[in-house]
Amino acid sequence: MIKNRMKRLSLFTAIGLSVLIAIPLKDVSAAEISLVYASESPPQTFPVVTANKWAEVLKERTNGRVGVRVFSGGALLSAGNMFDGVHAGVADIGQVAVSYDPGRFPLLSLAGAVTGLNVSSSVASQAVYDLTQIYSSEQLGFNNFKILTAFTSEPGRIHSKGRVDSLENLKGLELRVPGDSAAVLRELGAVPVGLSMPETGEALQTGVISGYVGSRETLMDLRFARTAKHVVDYPLTNVVFVVVMRQDRWDSLPSAVQRVIEEMGSEIAGFAGGYLDGRVKESLEWSGREESLNVVTLTEDESGRWDEKLQPLLDARITAVDQMGLPGSELVATLRDRIAHHQLNQ
Repeated sequence: MIKNRMKRLSLFTAIGLSVLIAIPLKDVSAAEISLVYASESPPQTFPVVTANKWAEVLKERTNGRVGVRVFSGGALLSAGNMFDGVHAGVADIGQVAVSYDPGRFPLLSLAGAVTGLNVSSSVASQAVYDLTQIYSSEQLGFNNFKILTAFTSEPGRIHSKGRVDSLENLKGLELRVPGDSAAVLRELGAVPVGLSMPETGEALQTGVISGYVGSRETLMDLRFARTAKHVVDYPLTNVVFVVVMRQDRWDSLPSAVQRVIEEMGSEIAGFAGGYLDGRVKESLEWSGREESLNVVTLTEDESGRWDEKLQPLLDARITAVDQMGLPGSELVATLRDRIAHHQLNQ
């Protein structure tokens, strides 16, 4: 099964890596096609930068005939109602953070659940996009939706007000977590707090939480380094984003527009990951220089203790998905294979 899927993936990748040019849209009327794109992320963050890039490239490659209005910061749809809102037609396109709703997307949420995996966002985003081409929309939980692209954050790290370098001083800390990372923090002894990223800054400042789990560009982009002065260099879970359009809205688009969008999928995944990796590097440099950020490296023994705590949790999640009749074990193995592939080809 994997072999056949990989043949399809190789063909798709070959198309995606080809030089893309503007396609004459002879079957598009003179009137502009207007699409509404919703994101719950703050406007300065990498998911919204990626949304704006997608809109810009689509406009360029359709010779200006397709316009996209991007609504960020939950202005149109929040994380909690993004999927249902796109289904209801409130937006044509939505960025769905599958890691925030693992019960709805049990198979694909496994792609963000692997802990201890030190991988760049660029590699992880390409690997996750590959998964959306290998597995069907139905298997991934997107019945009646068209997946346009996918990407992921880097693995989240623990950012805290006080230094954390062991399970003992992590115990009892109240930390903001994204979606299904809550179980990971509980296993490590911390107390997970469910907050959106826009709510996290105030919660840090007022002392509601002692830190948060997230990717490291937030230290600079959201100025969290002003209060979270320590980051533990141990990779936890990724937030996986999938950009979707309701199937009947997709079917209504001219075929030439559909071709342009499909050809953009892999490219935009690569853009998102590459942009975030650059931003993380800049953020760590800025946070160290301006806010005296302390990067905590766990000892080998301590890192091993964290691994031992978290591996059974991942194994249990994979087993639960397998028992649903979904290929959970296969997907995680395929994810690791695609990560290795992209690491070799960077």
